[in-house]
Amino acid sequence: MTDFPDFPDLTALHPPFGLVLRAGDLTLRPLADADLPEYAALLRRPIFEDPNSLAMFWWYQEQPEVRVRNALSFQWRLRSGISPEGWTLPLGIWAGGRLIGCQDVSAVRFAERRTVTSGSWLTLDAHGNGYGTLMRQAMLVLAFDHLGATRAESSAAVGNDASFGVSRACGYVDNGTQMSTLPGRVVLEQRFLVTPESFRRPSVPVQVEGVGEPLRAMLGA
Repeated sequence: MTDFPDFPDLTALHPPFGLVLRAGDLTLRPLADADLPEYAALLRRPIFEDPNSLAMFWWYQEQPEVRVRNALSFQWRLRSGISPEGWTLPLGIWAGGRLIGCQDVSAVRFAERRTVTSGSWLTLDAHGNGYGTLMRQAMLVLAFDHLGATRAESSAAVGNDASFGVSRACGYVDNGTQMSTLPGRVVLEQRFLVTPESFRRPSVPVQVEGVGEPLRAMLGA
């Protein structure tokens, strides 16, 4: 009988896969390939009540099959692009074992700048439960308490009151305006900034697993 070697777990080969955040009903972790069929199904569901909203994401305006294909390519590309010079961790959001959205956290030259940016979305039927605020707070706990960030920045289209409300509930303050640089319609955006001192922490504890030296080295943390 041939003895086969014991291969290391994938989290040892790609440390972001070992990252898990838990806060209240929510679990946040990077999307693995096994999650992508559920992720693809989620991308076909509505995110905004008004399909013509200025806040509508440019990538969501594609036809569903194109949207899914592009999103899967995007997920694989993010994994290959992680380095201390720049990275994005796309965290899936699960509530009650069901994927309901995504919370991304990104940085450029994090070791020098100690600044993260973020973006997020929830499927429409998950709105109104406080998840948007809690998942942003969980991400900020990761950034400030475990990675050593000193600033977190965000932006949203003027008129996106739901996103504004989440930012302010987390302690962000207005930080000027800008014209969007993303594909699609050019809209005026409000910028926001939060620091560890102004951060409004969640009322529930946030548990963070998987932030070891291998992950820190990949991120420049």
